[in-house]
Amino acid sequence: MVGREISNACYPDTIKMSKDMTNRTLILNVIHGKEMEIEYKKKEIADKINSFFGYSCIGHIKMKVVQERRDKKIMNKTKKKIEKKFEKNLDKVRNIDLKNSLDQLINAFNKKHD
Repeated sequence: MVGREISNACYPDTIKMSKDMTNRTLILNVIHGKEMEIEYKKKEIADKINSFFGYSCIGHIKMKVVQERRDKKIMNKTKKKIEKKFEKNLDKVRNIDLKNSLDQLINAFNKKHD
């Protein structure tokens, strides 16, 4: 969505919003050494995300500097948890055609993000 250059330098951590669901702030984990690059691209990132969704869903972006090594481990653990959750939910699908389609989608997604 935001391009390979940006996604290689940072990734989303969380979205914070006010109680009335406005003032959404995207918290980005930025790899150490890429802070200035991302600081200058914050508006571009917000514009691309908002354009993708078709409305202004991100108003602000804050950065959190992280170490790459540590984050790759965390991302791998998170990915494994998500994969297990998908598999568990996929087992509940009774329609065979839908189940096969979802399985193919999950496999394609996993191949792209390995």
